[in-house]
Amino acid sequence: MYLLTLGLNHQTAPLALREKVSFPGDALRAAIADLRARLSPVVAESAILSTCNRTEIYCATPAPGDARDAITHWLGGERRVDPQPLQNHLYSLPDGQAVRHAFRVAAGLDSMVLGEPQILGQMKDAARAAQQAGALGTHLHQLFQRSFAVAKEIRSTTAIGSQSVSMAAASVRLARRIFEDLRETRVLFVGAGEMIELCATHFAAQHPKQMVVANRTAERAQKLAQRFGAATMRLAELSDRLDEFDIVVSCTASSLPIIGLGMVERATRARRRRPIFMVDLAVPRDIEPEVSRLDDVFLYTVDDLGRQVAAGQENRRAAVAQAEAIIETRVSAFMQWLSAREAVPAIRSLHDRADALRRIELDRARRALAAGDDPAQVLEALAHGLTGKFLHGPTTLLHGPAEQREKLLPLLEHLLPDRAAGAELGHRTDDSPARPDDDPPLAQAH
Repeated sequence: MYLLTLGLNHQTAPLALREKVSFPGDALRAAIADLRARLSPVVAESAILSTCNRTEIYCATPAPGDARDAITHWLGGERRVDPQPLQNHLYSLPDGQAVRHAFRVAAGLDSMVLGEPQILGQMKDAARAAQQAGALGTHLHQLFQRSFAVAKEIRSTTAIGSQSVSMAAASVRLARRIFEDLRETRVLFVGAGEMIELCATHFAAQHPKQMVVANRTAERAQKLAQRFGAATMRLAELSDRLDEFDIVVSCTASSLPIIGLGMVERATRARRRRPIFMVDLAVPRDIEPEVSRLDDVFLYTVDDLGRQVAAGQENRRAAVAQAEAIIETRVSAFMQWLSAREAVPAIRSLHDRADALRRIELDRARRALAAGDDPAQVLEALAHGLTGKFLHGPTTLLHGPAEQREKLLPLLEHLLPDRAAGAELGHRTDDSPARPDDDPPLAQAH
């Protein structure tokens, strides 16, 4: 059985495609059931993680190549996307790469906002939905449980979640210096490009009272606003409505400033000395630099934010490096567990054979006791019978060719316990051999 992760995210696919292949709300459970019903011959276990920034299918499969092709075609058909161009944006991660990716995703190292905690809850929801659909087996159960444990370890032992790692994150930190509670603020985003999208992601996590997107292209503004439950406004309304907003983040492709000194002066008078926090991420600038001279206006440019980001650079590098080191160690441990799983059928077969021999000798002893034989002699015969049967295989091999004997000799001390170990084994009270424990069901994650 092999692990395989197939998916796309904000680094490999544009928003338009991510929207098409996402599974919102109840669609996720229906999709898992459909995938399981259609692809069960090649996909033994499956789970779907779907967020605004990624759609990923985790699976355990006996045939990775067949599973990859089948899942790609299933995803294209399910979401009505041509599978051929879809392949250009998909990544396919086998075994160790799939494990490392899951650990990094859970820890927030693969997120648009580095270290963000929301993705961990989303992964727990994905695992729970897969379990409820009957699609989560031993391999994926272990993968998700260990992913959660790794994420918890990284968050408790590194500063990965506390560092500003982008200008967008720095904007939120600076805004907190001006406003005590960002939940009471109204935020305006001017533009609808990637930088505004990232800023909206950061500010949305603070749950402001209102978020509004203004953009020259109404369609793009609407798409971005829908993602974050925001409203939209026409760019032409900016002059009349600027005073409504406590925070303004602007990043457009305009060659000239679109927010002038006079516009901001009127807004500050209407606000009656309530502060306004402005972030200009555009180059050339969207906001006239003279605005920074106004009282109660806090204007930050790309350079200002760059200095904020650089201030914590060393701490961020150390936190990320520490997190990656933890992940590599945990990946190795998981791959060892996965390798050990290959021996489980052989172990079970060995236990079954030993159990069959035990039953034969035990039945013989019971018949002897029923016939009135001396119990001490019956016990002696039982012990000799079991000993002879268990030693028959190794003894036959030792009488075989020299090459065969040389391979067996170093293993003899492991095949039979020494006297101390034998005495310890004698403390077992049941009459059945120990068997490998089955994995417990997925625990409720809190």
